[in-house]
Amino acid sequence: MNTETNINEEKHSLSFVEQLVEEDLAAGKNGGRIQTRFPPEPNGYLHIGHAKAICMDFGVAENYGGVCNLRFDDTNPSKENTEYVENILNDIKWLGFKWGHIYYASDYFDKLWDFAIWMIKNGNAYVDEQTSEQIAQQKGTPTEPGTPSPYRDRPVEENLRLFNQMNTPEAVEGSMVLRAKLDMANPNMHFRDPIMYRIIQTPHHRTGTKWHCYPMYDFAHGQSDYFEGVTHSICTLEFVPHRPLYNKFIDFLKEMDGTAKDGLDDNRPRQIEFNRLNLTYTVMSKRKLHTLVDEHLVNGWDDPRMPTLCGMRRRGYSPESIRNFIRSIGYTKFDALNDVALLEAAVRDDLNKRATRVSAVLDPVKLVITNYPDGKSEEMTAINNPEDETAGTHTITFTKNLWIERADFMEDAPKKFFRMTPGKEVRLKNAYIVKCTGCTKDANGNITEIQAEYDPESRSGMPGANRRVKGTLHWVSADNCMKAEVREYDRLFNVENPSADDRDFRELLNPDSLKIHENCYVENYLSSVKPGQYLQFQRIGYFMMDPDSTAEHLVFNKTVGLKDSWNKKK
Repeated sequence: MNTETNINEEKHSLSFVEQLVEEDLAAGKNGGRIQTRFPPEPNGYLHIGHAKAICMDFGVAENYGGVCNLRFDDTNPSKENTEYVENILNDIKWLGFKWGHIYYASDYFDKLWDFAIWMIKNGNAYVDEQTSEQIAQQKGTPTEPGTPSPYRDRPVEENLRLFNQMNTPEAVEGSMVLRAKLDMANPNMHFRDPIMYRIIQTPHHRTGTKWHCYPMYDFAHGQSDYFEGVTHSICTLEFVPHRPLYNKFIDFLKEMDGTAKDGLDDNRPRQIEFNRLNLTYTVMSKRKLHTLVDEHLVNGWDDPRMPTLCGMRRRGYSPESIRNFIRSIGYTKFDALNDVALLEAAVRDDLNKRATRVSAVLDPVKLVITNYPDGKSEEMTAINNPEDETAGTHTITFTKNLWIERADFMEDAPKKFFRMTPGKEVRLKNAYIVKCTGCTKDANGNITEIQAEYDPESRSGMPGANRRVKGTLHWVSADNCMKAEVREYDRLFNVENPSADDRDFRELLNPDSLKIHENCYVENYLSSVKPGQYLQFQRIGYFMMDPDSTAEHLVFNKTVGLKDSWNKKK
């Protein structure tokens, strides 16, 4: 294949965002410089939707030799705190990205205040004393122009006095706002005298009680981009109607500092919008996620059922699997609902390459090898990962008394049941071929014990081990194992698109989204693993040790099954 074909294929694989970035580079904009930013508000934990933005913001910078900075949009102290800041930093690092610098919108509060004063002095802003309801009503509708505020033509001196009064401890929240004087008839509702500042009497996590009046997102965001030298402001589609206002405020800012220019020398950030990430059986709304946490409908932000990055990390998702999933769904200008099964498939594919294979029995029943010597034990070699030759091996102890899965035995089995049943042989993985000879039941007919005999010549690796049997079962020595708790997770919601359902989203929660298996047994090797190590419980699925684990009480979270069982259930 020639070089030209390779280049064309590479171009074809670029997202539309990257194509626009390349166009700007080819045109010589911003002196060939690329600078992006990821601007989260520290009012909650990051979820997988944020991961899509992170991959784009940091990815563009990485791919084109630029820099991506992290900027916390901390303009609403009533909802923000340092806990969220610290967890956002951890999540970005876990995903595998590095920022150039860390900034805060609060770094620019003085500059933004001075800019607002300039806007007032130039007749482009005024203090409005209407209620929020009155302001909303007089803004009109998309097809009808708004009605000017009765305070719109206040004298400059009065606006300056009132604006300064807004930034005092005595100012009452909701009593006044500062609005830009733009166009109350503009078909874009965001241009109808948008609010620039509002009063908030909550101490700020960085500036304390210095400020009592805080800028709105639309006023602070574009200016912060401009102050930092951002070349490409990449965001999601809901900001498309905000883009004209974004540019308008930058026009005012450039007019104030005397740098207003056109064309290549304009040096303003270019806003580009892409579609959000939406998943089936999931909500991404921060308000709803807060509700789930605050009302204890889940066990915190890092509950493994949550779409938060810390929840996915605790559940056992790898950062590579999340990045691979985001790469596979791509970036478009059309919102879509992505099947969560696609994410789980990406997780499954990645963990297959990195997870250590171990033995665990979730629903145990005793298996006794009746012709195996009492007191004898053997160390069987178990391959850690057949997909990775460098992963090595570990040993698992074989004894007379074993645990197997209850579902792996059937007393009266159909013809195609290839697991354990009286009179038939199965292989115990990494060990021997055994033939079931019977079972013991309690007074209620429940099976309490299964008996079998082993073939001493059939140990894995021995010459006689090549004898073929159709079934292979995993097992754990009843005499050399550890008890464990296993938490199995299902969809958090019962409906495919809870965000589009008119019912209260609390009513849509799946009551069976968490099942706890308290009487599980795992091989002793698992006493040495730690949270963060990827595991495959053979024949069951992928798991990770939970931080709740102690030396005396092991806890494991099920990450995902070996196959997609959800669609089968449906």
